[in-house]
Amino acid sequence: MEQLLHYCWKHKIFPLQALTTTDGREVEVLYPGIHNFDAGPDFSEAKIKIAGVVWVGNVELHIHSSDWFRHHHEGNPVYENIILHVVCNADDVLHYPDGREIPQLQMPIPDYVRKNYDDLLCADSIPQCKQIISNLNILQVHSWMSALQVERMEMRTEQIMERRDILNKNWEDTLFVTVARSFGFGKNGNAFEHWAYSIPMSAVGKHKDSLFQIEAIFFGQAGLLENKDILDEYYVKLRKEYQYLRKVFNLQPIDMHEWKFLRLRPQNFPHIRIAQLAMLYYKQQLNLSRILNASDIKDIRELLNTNVSDYWQTHYTFGGASSASSKKELSISSKDLLIINSIAPITFCYGKYKGNDETCDYAIKLLENIKPESNSIIRKWKEAGIKPENAADSQALLHLHNNYCLRRDCLRCRFGYEYIRHSPSFLKENEN
Repeated sequence: MEQLLHYCWKHKIFPLQALTTTDGREVEVLYPGIHNFDAGPDFSEAKIKIAGVVWVGNVELHIHSSDWFRHHHEGNPVYENIILHVVCNADDVLHYPDGREIPQLQMPIPDYVRKNYDDLLCADSIPQCKQIISNLNILQVHSWMSALQVERMEMRTEQIMERRDILNKNWEDTLFVTVARSFGFGKNGNAFEHWAYSIPMSAVGKHKDSLFQIEAIFFGQAGLLENKDILDEYYVKLRKEYQYLRKVFNLQPIDMHEWKFLRLRPQNFPHIRIAQLAMLYYKQQLNLSRILNASDIKDIRELLNTNVSDYWQTHYTFGGASSASSKKELSISSKDLLIINSIAPITFCYGKYKGNDETCDYAIKLLENIKPESNSIIRKWKEAGIKPENAADSQALLHLHNNYCLRRDCLRCRFGYEYIRHSPSFLKENEN
């Protein structure tokens, strides 16, 4: 409940009656201050007018005045200079070290705010605030969506920088692992990332002119060359080559059981995706320099042009030939998903690393030139009244769903703010 009190103070959602200290002095909140999430007073640099005198400093909030003592603030120097103590229930008197009484404002949380917040926490459907969304103006929606787009990119930047640290700060290796994870297209993402980490790209680089040897390392490290019972000629040759390279480079494959096949179309089998990655690496067309120098989304899609070697044109797994020949190229929609989940994020990450805002903006623009994603989460937002115009918007809505709605973190959401601050009568009018 104290979190909600902080929220009301931060957004100046006050009771309708005049604000006064417990000793009757008029209070005007000129600026609630900067919310502090670390140790120390809850808000700093607040600007408060008490009985006509303006004070600037720290403000502390509690449900009860007596919480001051329960939290052991008395005698703590960091709390000796607060200008106001805000509470729902003033059940005690507080004093500065010199004996002066600390001003206290008794500010109960408005009943409708408490009810609206409880409704959001208890709502069965997502988004919990859907009845208010249709009443938001376009600027409100676009402003929050833009902030969410950047927030999602920054979250992915942290993930990519963690990969880079693991990979000895090598950007090209980081790009490979990031792209490889996206080649899992959700279901096999973790397996592809684990697989990519297991491949020493310096070793692969020594055989970059041989697609056969690249495939031997790629399939071998995937644990897909361990079956001695498969007598397919190409498989036997790959397996023999991998056994040699494994000894040379001291390779250790991942467990083949990490790969998932259930409910996957053959086109998405790990074998095909690994073959496509092998070809992509063999062509040496996808690297960070080319990505950063690409002029538009068309150029990026061309960098992702890949197919498979002759064997995989007639196979989906080792041993069993498919009924019809297929080049098994990446579709435009698959390329766009790779751009959304790997190319744009690593471009943004590199821009942040270099302090280059133009590179970060370019990453966002890539997403703005891709159609919005279509899935059950996006459909829910459409039903609520928000229709994404591009992939940047759909990424923002996915981030909102996963990091706010599912966590019931409505107090940090701008849509949640609009719901919480409105009167019950307004919300009732918009139920349908």
